[in-house]
Amino acid sequence: MMRTRKFKRFAAVLDGMGDDLSMGDDFTSRLRACEPVAGCWISIGHPASAELLAGVGYDFAVLDGEHTEMTLEALATVVRAVAAAGTDTVPIVRVASNDPTEVKRVLDLGPVGVMVPSVETAAEAERAVDACTYRPHGRRGVAGYRAAGYGANLQEYVASASEEVLTIVQVESERGVENVEKIAAVDGVDALFIGPVDLSASLDVFGDYDADEMQDAVDRIVDAADEANTPVGTLATSRAEVDVRDDWGVDFLAMGPDLAMLGETARDYLSTYRGRHE
Repeated sequence: MMRTRKFKRFAAVLDGMGDDLSMGDDFTSRLRACEPVAGCWISIGHPASAELLAGVGYDFAVLDGEHTEMTLEALATVVRAVAAAGTDTVPIVRVASNDPTEVKRVLDLGPVGVMVPSVETAAEAERAVDACTYRPHGRRGVAGYRAAGYGANLQEYVASASEEVLTIVQVESERGVENVEKIAAVDGVDALFIGPVDLSASLDVFGDYDADEMQDAVDRIVDAADEANTPVGTLATSRAEVDVRDDWGVDFLAMGPDLAMLGETARDYLSTYRGRHE
């Protein structure tokens, strides 16, 4: 069931550098209107596959810098590839850890925001927000790189980025669930994201998403997000999971990863052919 709450501060990422860096407006307005927002999950660090997926018309694309071999250079290329698709798809980068230096370097590439994995306490959520926010409210370092038009729009970017850049934190452990109400209430946390696989493992019900422990945890996360007026999303790794995960009551859904999509399609093609010749 879709709820009627809004983002605290979802906004477009950049103005002034070009159309590819001011593509968050539609994403923002749709979320604030509580319309369904759908994204893809990119694990293949190649610009062609990223550009293809962005061209499909997803609202956002999560670039996975945690569980893949993508380097900072590869992430930069894929961010550009998403923009090159010419659609309204906006890039979000999942960083490898809650490290201010890594967050700073990723944000300088120009995504609309970052997703921070395995946030378990309010203090960790505050650390993530600080890394995404310029002084005096945060500790993000200033540089005239791509996000700021390579320096051409530095003043304008610094003045607006703290409100425009998204800080999405993942709740994907038992400890995170225990503290989720405090995490969701942290000022500057734009959204929660349920990491279903790691969460199930942490609850000792690995892969059993129907387990009572898992369902109770999901309900608590969704309720905490509701109470804090903070959006919550999750990941669907198959067609069947799209329906199941959407029924969790989340506000947005990422689908994939691209590796799973590729494998599923390849198996379907092969099964179709072999079925004709049995």
